[in-house]
Amino acid sequence: MRDKSNAFAFSEETLRALRADAPACEQVIHFNNASCGLLPTSVLEAMVDHLKLEAAIGGYEASAARAAQVRDFHGSIADLLGCRPENIAFAGSATHAYSKALSAIPFEPGDVILTTRNDFISNQIAFLALRKRFGVEIVHAPDHPDGSGVDAEAMAAMMRAKRPRLVAATHVPTNSGLVQPVAEIGRHCRELGLLYLVDACQSVGQYPIHVEEIGCDLLTSTCRKFLRGPRGSGFLYVSDRVLAQGYEPLFIDMYGARWVAGDRYEPVDGAARFEEWEFPYATLLGCAAAVRYALRVGLDRISRRTPALAARLRDHLAGIPGIRVLDRGPGLAALVTFDVEGWRPQPFKAALDSRGINSALSFREFAQYDFADKDVEWALRLSPHYYNTEDEVDRVVAMVAELAKDGPR
Repeated sequence: MRDKSNAFAFSEETLRALRADAPACEQVIHFNNASCGLLPTSVLEAMVDHLKLEAAIGGYEASAARAAQVRDFHGSIADLLGCRPENIAFAGSATHAYSKALSAIPFEPGDVILTTRNDFISNQIAFLALRKRFGVEIVHAPDHPDGSGVDAEAMAAMMRAKRPRLVAATHVPTNSGLVQPVAEIGRHCRELGLLYLVDACQSVGQYPIHVEEIGCDLLTSTCRKFLRGPRGSGFLYVSDRVLAQGYEPLFIDMYGARWVAGDRYEPVDGAARFEEWEFPYATLLGCAAAVRYALRVGLDRISRRTPALAARLRDHLAGIPGIRVLDRGPGLAALVTFDVEGWRPQPFKAALDSRGINSALSFREFAQYDFADKDVEWALRLSPHYYNTEDEVDRVVAMVAELAKDGPR
């Protein structure tokens, strides 16, 4: 058998072991990693073992017994991002983390939020809510003519002209394989001393992410997607600069602050000020296990194989009559989106479901600017990961071609 390790970064032996560690690979073709990656066995075991311990000795007692492992959540994310554990806060989701970050910014009427036309839907809604409540101005930087995402130079010019209270960008939007130039944006933010928030929800676990190289002050992500952690988990990175300047969330509890006098509290020193007293400890341990697993596999290797599988899928889909691949830009990520002539979204996805292919749908309301530019109301999204195979890619392409040819039944 030909060794594909040069093209796709993994030997056949390694790939078999990785797939054996995700038993669902034997049941389905899981091309929905941009929604949820498949849990490795070690992640599942970490969570189940802790729940059993809670049942055996009590919840508080279990968290005390596993204190070192619990702390490793912050340590593992720090190792992933190249920062200190004190810069990391656990959150119940990426949106929870993003909301916490936004709540720490003392917006005033007339403040500017400078963002892109490809920010995640929940982020865009949050900006609109801030405009509604505080009277902030939302400004969208234009896209580059070559389709590579936001025009970073045009955005920098808007930074100088508008002096925004916040600059925000989504690294990889949920509705396409676009990869935004977040490090270039960060360089301009650093030069101008502007606060910079990055949504890395779809890039963490797919690419090496180094917060110092990006130059962000705040970064949010989930653990359930390409990182392959459990649902109901995410994190917030808070830079030393932001911590030193005294930023704190709007609502802070007894975990993030100390009640030092009847009329006064003091936030704790690190990013823990963005956390709450109550943690889902089994989930926390599962996240730490997922991060350690990804680090053992190797983010450099993952970042070669995963986009390569998506590129193979994208290239083959583009040759099918009736299929229009929608992803634009160089160096696309492992989110492949396309529309299908003659089909409605739910029946098409249901047809793939019945054939054992996991996928997801994106709709116009998820990406008002991007989908308007592409003149589509919906797209089918396929997102392979490193444990998927070239054979699975080819089988999915064949099934999509069959459905496109036969049309709705």
